[in-house]
Amino acid sequence: MEALTQNIQDYLKTIYELTSRGEKASTNSLAKRLGISAPSITGMLQKLSGLQPPLVRYQKHQGAMLTEAGEKAALEVLRHHRLLEAWLVESMGYTWDAVHDEACKMEHVISEEFERRIAASLGHPLRDPHGAPIPSADLVMPTTSDLPLNHLKIGDHAIVRRVNCEDGAFLRHVQHLGLVPGAKLIVLDISPFDGTMKIQVAGREQAVIGEAVSNQIHVEVEDIEET
Repeated sequence: MEALTQNIQDYLKTIYELTSRGEKASTNSLAKRLGISAPSITGMLQKLSGLQPPLVRYQKHQGAMLTEAGEKAALEVLRHHRLLEAWLVESMGYTWDAVHDEACKMEHVISEEFERRIAASLGHPLRDPHGAPIPSADLVMPTTSDLPLNHLKIGDHAIVRRVNCEDGAFLRHVQHLGLVPGAKLIVLDISPFDGTMKIQVAGREQAVIGEAVSNQIHVEVEDIEET
């Protein structure tokens, strides 16, 4: 197969991101994410499903799914993106809220040798600055036990593992609350009406967060033995 264009790589990465979250990669959802008209989305999905080997499986009104070849291509771009974000933070002095757009520009053009050198220089990191798992060199996505914070119960203790959003303003907001990868917290209360949570992040004052925040914070529950 010929080298994939940046446009095709963006489609494959977006389909992967949607379906890996359990969402449907419908024409409308792809149009919204990519900022492209629905008819153009349909045309591209038909093109990608007709390649040899096909990169997607697509049926009208049923959304798109990646084939094995399509998933490998998507994971290649995601590996580039997340390694670049880690490199920009660790080696270039960027803050975690300022790396997404830069990585998007570079993810399509770096060579495999540059990818290997970045990974080696960083000690082969397993997660990016936001806590997202980095696909391995052989393009396998590591499994994680992370779950959204709003799945927890009152009294649960947890460690923040991932912030599932790369919007700069959102990242600055949760950093202000202390909700960064590695932070420990306890759930103090949950509203039965709207899901609003009162939490205590270690070393911070109590905070109240809505589901727009708690749904994007992925945590690992800690088993706390009673003394």
